[in-house]
Amino acid sequence: MEKYLNIDHVSIEFPTPNGPFKALDDVSLKIDKGEFVSIIGHSGCGKSTVMNIVGGLHKATQGGVILEGKEVNEPGPDRAIVFQNHSLFPWLSAYENVELAVKSIFKGKKSAAEMKDWVNHNIELVHMSHAKDKLPAELSGGMKQRIGIARALAMEPKVLLMDEPFGALDALTRAHLQDSLMEIQADLNNTVIMITHDVDEAVLLSDKIVMMTNGPAATIGEVLEVDLPRPRQRLELSDDPQYNHFRSEVIHFLHERHARKVA
Repeated sequence: MEKYLNIDHVSIEFPTPNGPFKALDDVSLKIDKGEFVSIIGHSGCGKSTVMNIVGGLHKATQGGVILEGKEVNEPGPDRAIVFQNHSLFPWLSAYENVELAVKSIFKGKKSAAEMKDWVNHNIELVHMSHAKDKLPAELSGGMKQRIGIARALAMEPKVLLMDEPFGALDALTRAHLQDSLMEIQADLNNTVIMITHDVDEAVLLSDKIVMMTNGPAATIGEVLEVDLPRPRQRLELSDDPQYNHFRSEVIHFLHERHARKVA
């Protein structure tokens, strides 16, 4: 049976003054509907390039991406992207930032009242109803990112792509957003691909951790199935032998790859 999302033998080269640079080499990955997948690896290993190909921002030199039986070759609302930078329009309120996305997708499909309810529903999902009328300049970094996630979810994407969404946040805010993301994903059962450098984040959130080899010509080194039961509580997991086993596996892989890179 074909998987929901199939990254099939993807390679990509970029032109440079010194000739073509091969960023990815023969990357293959199959993802089930509702899976949370983290991609981790050292800087320059092509993590974001994989995500950009799935998002349709880059076109593979070889291979391709199939989502629900259809080839991905351009950006589309079925794949929403949340970047590390929240990318909110500064002159629009939090509500209006989400509303803009909703109108672009659902104009002519939902009534004005239905769109309003849908905007409010997604803002409520990320616990931001109290600040929906504030401008981005009046929001903290974590609050801005919550609105960015609400905007992406409001598009009802088949796949939510997240490129280090919490990388610029302090540890406490990051933990709160990780917990919120777990709640949302459990509620919506949406398919998520997240780029991260954070081992604990990857183990806590993921069903599957994809570990990339170093670039150039990076590929998938190992795929770790994280079969920890859900819902997951970070405090309970800190002393869980299985959690620490998964964490050790990822750290060992990254350390081994770093040692090879230095050598």
